Amino acid sequence: MIPRLALVLGDPAGIGPEIMAKLLAEEGNRQKAALLLVADPDELAEGMRIAGVDLPITRVNDPAAVAPGRIALHELRRAAPIPRAQSSAEGGAHAMATLRECLSLAQAGTVDGICFAPLNKASLHMAKMGHPDELHWFAEVLGHKGAHSEFNVLDGLWTCRVTSHVALREVADLITPEKVIGAVALIRDALLQAGIERPRIAVCGLNPHNGDNGAFGREEIEIIGPALEEARRRGLPCEGPYPADTIFLRAQPKADGTRDVDAIVTMYHDQGQIAMKLMGFWRGITVAGGLPVPITTCAHGTGFDIQGKGVARVGALQAAFDLACAMGARRRAAA
Repeated sequence: MIPRLALVLGDPAGIGPEIMAKLLAEEGNRQKAALLLVADPDELAEGMRIAGVDLPITRVNDPAAVAPGRIALHELRRAAPIPRAQSSAEGGAHAMATLRECLSLAQAGTVDGICFAPLNKASLHMAKMGHPDELHWFAEVLGHKGAHSEFNVLDGLWTCRVTSHVALREVADLITPEKVIGAVALIRDALLQAGIERPRIAVCGLNPHNGDNGAFGREEIEIIGPALEEARRRGLPCEGPYPADTIFLRAQPKADGTRDVDAIVTMYHDQGQIAMKLMGFWRGITVAGGLPVPITTCAHGTGFDIQGKGVARVGALQAAFDLACAMGARRRAAA
């Protein structure tokens, strides 16, 4: 099943236009999905210039008419000039406008998934996004009231977290049994959507050495452990809690390429992010999990320091694109 994907250049002040141009220059990528690129044509031209490529672009009046093998451009002009290599309200506003259009297309059933190049949170906040991150903004635009969470994926290993973009001092008070169970359920569903038929999920503790039997905190004993017991009673495939400083060793590939786990649930942002970025910063993916449409992007940022130099790597965007194709195809087949 060939999916239809909407693509976005991300924050145009960064490396997004360049790496999207590099991605689309590969003929094989253009055959994987019917591609609708929502972009300002001038920003796309700038990305092609930096990347040193010339893409076969078709302008379309009907987004539903996209087809594999070509790049259909859905024009959305920027409202104002955008300064390069820096955060700005103009860059954030344009990124939000293109993403909002893609979300509308997804709601209308025109596309099966969305893949976007990196955003800049400072720019989004300057543009008055009104949420701590784009995931919560996506949920608002889509009218999604259910649970949702940011997932990170690296070489087939998935992570999600019980708490996300909050101050570290707030984390312990935000961890509840239902939030732990909810995180496990969300990533189980995402793994199934990605084609992993029997997910294996490991869950972190919160405290050093898993609390060491209560010596360094009792969250593992009183909250996380009982939550996982209840999760298993509900049929969720999870084990733990495991100490955060060793859990990622369990997820390392063996000599034959297999792993003991498919996903790790962490208690807070940096428990998983530090490990995943050390293992493969330029290959990591972020997935907006729990939403009614698959949405993927790079786990790295906008690269303002290398913007315009033509040296940005496309590996993470390639991985995000491939996952969006897989998830979008399954969504299309199920429609």
